Amino acid sequence: MIGVDLSRVSEEVILWATKEFSFVTLDDSYSTGSSIMPQKKNPDVAELARGKAGRLIGDLTGLLATLKGLPLAYNRDLQEDKEPVFDAADTLELLLPAVSGMIATLTFNTERMESLAPQGFALATDIAEWLVRQGVPFREAHELSGAAVKQAESRGVELWDLTDEE
Repeated sequence: MIGVDLSRVSEEVILWATKEFSFVTLDDSYSTGSSIMPQKKNPDVAELARGKAGRLIGDLTGLLATLKGLPLAYNRDLQEDKEPVFDAADTLELLLPAVSGMIATLTFNTERMESLAPQGFALATDIAEWLVRQGVPFREAHELSGAAVKQAESRGVELWDLTDEE
C-alpha cells in the first residue's frame, strides 16, 4: 500500500511539474536535465517511485500466490516467502527517503494554483453547500447549482460572473 501511495503522489508531482501545469518546481538534486531539451527537468525520483510501485505490487502478488493454497502448518513452500518480503523492504528503504526529500524540496507556485483554482466551475459545490445552509433541500440546491453552471457555460463565463438572479 505504501508503494501505491508513493506512486500516486509521484504521478501528481510529475503532472504538476509539467509546463502546462507549472504548479511545482523540482529541486535540482531530485531531477536531471534533459539530454535534448536544456530547459527541461526530468522528474527522476518521481518516475522511479512510480515504476518501483509496480515491483512492490509484484512482490505482494507473488507472496500471496505462494500462500494461497497452503494448509495451516509449515510447508517448504514458505521458503519462497522471504525473497518478496525482503525485496519490498529494500525497495521501500530506498524509496521513502528519496520521495520524502523530493517533496520536502518542492517549490510550489501558489500564485498559479490560486489563479486556476476557481476555474472550471469548481465553485458549483460551494454554491450547493451554501444553499443547503440557507435551508434549501440538497436535491434542489444541487439542481440550482447545476443550472447556474449550465447558464455560465452557455454564456462562456465563470460562475462568479453570474448575477444573483441568474
